[in-house]
Amino acid sequence: MQARIRVVVAKPGLDGHDRGAKVVARALRDAGMEVVYTGLHQTPEQIVETAIQEDADAIGLSVLSGAHMTLFRRVVELLAERDASDVVVFGGGIIPADDIVELEALGVAKIFTPGATTASIIEWVRANVTTPVA
Repeated sequence: MQARIRVVVAKPGLDGHDRGAKVVARALRDAGMEVVYTGLHQTPEQIVETAIQEDADAIGLSVLSGAHMTLFRRVVELLAERDASDVVVFGGGIIPADDIVELEALGVAKIFTPGATTASIIEWVRANVTTPVA
């Protein structure tokens, strides 16, 4: 039996706009995934610690502040330092196309831009995040 996908949804940095993160968290939950929403103003260290403590399969980051290059990079680096590179990192926000290419090169699996549907996010997570067999 396949275990349910566990996703940590997080708002790193000083960005105070979390409506989109909450919509995505609820959509993933309603699709049968286990979701932990960390709340606003999380540091990359707090997010990675939560993911490890919760045995997450993925981290979904929402960044609207313009600090996406720094914040995504740091989360990926911390996961590597903690031997948790198997945790899939994806996210969304207002992120320029050139930055998306660079983020993917850093190890971010997917970036969703404004207008992405919750259905497309759910479909992508199901197709790209694996869980251990229970």
